Amino acid sequence: MLFLLRYMASGQSGLTLRIARLRGAIFADMLKVGIPTALNAVLTNLTVILVTGAVGLFGTSALAGYGISSRLDYIMIPLLFGISTATLTMVGVNMGAGQTARARKIGWISGVLGMVMTGTIGVLVAIFPTSWLDLFSHDAEVVREGMIYLRIVAPAYCALGFGFVASFAAQGTGRAMGPLAAALARIVIAAGGGWIAVASFGAGMAGLAGMVTVSLTAYAVICALIMLSPSTWRPEH
Repeated sequence: MLFLLRYMASGQSGLTLRIARLRGAIFADMLKVGIPTALNAVLTNLTVILVTGAVGLFGTSALAGYGISSRLDYIMIPLLFGISTATLTMVGVNMGAGQTARARKIGWISGVLGMVMTGTIGVLVAIFPTSWLDLFSHDAEVVREGMIYLRIVAPAYCALGFGFVASFAAQGTGRAMGPLAAALARIVIAAGGGWIAVASFGAGMAGLAGMVTVSLTAYAVICALIMLSPSTWRPEH
């Protein structure tokens, strides 16, 4: 970093570095995306915490099975993050250059790529759940609960993949409230609906996993609607 800074300051890069006055308008532009995005990450983790609390009502074996299975959910995030950060940058650059059609194309292609990548993993894990579960436990009850979860939720990884990448594409357009609304819908359905299903209707792991799947589907649908909306791709300035 120091070498790069020295090179840029030397004038050979074609750039001129100077001390500039801080401007509130620039900070406002950054924070209108940064704050909802930060809240989005908080909601994602809060969803897992609340669903874990609901699973705890089933006993330690179910909790262990869910813990092992949901770790795979988390592993999808770093994979998707690599695609998503590149998507955000490319969409932002093209929106700034007035290339809205290209920005939209990048967003859709990236979303489909995320969907295919995580969806493929999800289908394989749904078919062969013990290939993941046996890495951590051979307890019959733990594996059984984990299999129930993965066979229901893993196929919805395609929805997670599309929604996650599409939300970054929307952030690249400078509009982060839509992805935040999608994250809110996810926590309401997965955590809120899951708790109601378990506490009020006596649903087991299958019922709770079903609510998680519905939440991921709703998340993807909302993100798709954001991508389809003409206002998303309309330059702000």
